[in-house]
Amino acid sequence: MSASAEPCIICVAITGSLPTKANNPAVPITIAEQIESTHEAFEAGASIAHCHMRDDEGRPTSDPERFARLKEGLERHCPGMIVQLSTGGRSGAGRERGGMLPLRPDMASLSVGSNNFPTRVYENPPDLVDWLAAEMLAHDIKPEIEAFDLSHIVQATRMAADGRLKGPLYVQFVMGVKNAMPADEAILEIYIATLKRLAPDALWCAAGIGPAQVQLNEWAIARGGHTRTGMEDNVRLDRDTLAPSNAALVRRAAVICERHQRPVATWQQARQMLGLRSVAV
Repeated sequence: MSASAEPCIICVAITGSLPTKANNPAVPITIAEQIESTHEAFEAGASIAHCHMRDDEGRPTSDPERFARLKEGLERHCPGMIVQLSTGGRSGAGRERGGMLPLRPDMASLSVGSNNFPTRVYENPPDLVDWLAAEMLAHDIKPEIEAFDLSHIVQATRMAADGRLKGPLYVQFVMGVKNAMPADEAILEIYIATLKRLAPDALWCAAGIGPAQVQLNEWAIARGGHTRTGMEDNVRLDRDTLAPSNAALVRRAAVICERHQRPVATWQQARQMLGLRSVAV
């Protein structure tokens, strides 16, 4: 398999909604911890920060005021880095999930369909999806489509075709979630082929959960895609070793890039590839 020479965008998912310090003491929970952890990951090569928010007890929240403080801190300490805020369903219900979108981050995650999670249904009803997409259009935010199922890829391309999403699409294939799509290399090939057929100008990324993280890093980078790492998805370097930081997971992805002769994208390159607005630093 020949590797693409195109720079690889590395996204770091710094904390998510579930990992705790009991899982790994290095998981950043407070806003200050998240800023520090992201800064280290930025210096290690990550150009996108995928951000969730926690309350004072460490529980997930969609509080726009907290998101605003995190966004401000990241823009100050990681100048040029792409800030991507999560509208995921663990942090709130209904339109509460998009309450931070008026902050105009560079990007926001968008799940366009429902699927099973380990212990619940991840509900993304069509009316909520359309509202979140409309908010992203209104505030000039590029969605990262989080595809947990093949139907989500099809739906995203439909939404781009009828104007509910602004193209070109950026689609992330999420694999390895229990009760959803497994980390399967043949299925990844189907995802890639389907996206290329339905949206030839789309860019894609892949994320693996738990031990599947390094697998998906390898598979995506080898195929010319982009990749995601970080403690939201995985708190270990291997079965016996906790990751000492988000930066350590980014450095591991960067080593895979080097092995496949792909440069790690700078934040300037990532912004250009994704068609994001320029920023002064």
